[in-house]
Amino acid sequence: MSTPTPLREPTFLILTALAREDMHGYGIVSDVAALSGGRLALRPGTLYGALDRLTDEGLVERAHEEVVEGRLRRYYRLTEAGRSVLTAETERLRGNVEAATQRLRARPTGPRAASGTSRGPLTAVRPILRPTGGPA
Repeated sequence: MSTPTPLREPTFLILTALAREDMHGYGIVSDVAALSGGRLALRPGTLYGALDRLTDEGLVERAHEEVVEGRLRRYYRLTEAGRSVLTAETERLRGNVEAATQRLRARPTGPRAASGTSRGPLTAVRPILRPTGGPA
């Protein structure tokens, strides 16, 4: 089974969280929330399902385990294959951002259209509704 590209955002952010250091589940959840500005809150089932899949794909591996306050913490790390996938996805996204940035900078601002003619402000067009079937 191979990792689809483009990566889904949760996968991208999990790999990004692990790019800096080995982390346990709660650490990954916290880091993903911070990386996404709070938009993405991973639930444990989602996280561990993703980690199992990423482990099966060879992108993540178990680093070590420790017992903290009577609870087992399993740490994960990014593999070289995971680093390669994350690097490729980062470059793909960077290319998309650069293309969009160039297009936004090239577009004229104000009421002028790209052809150089002034069309005035945009207005909503209302459709003309005509009854169908039945008496008029």
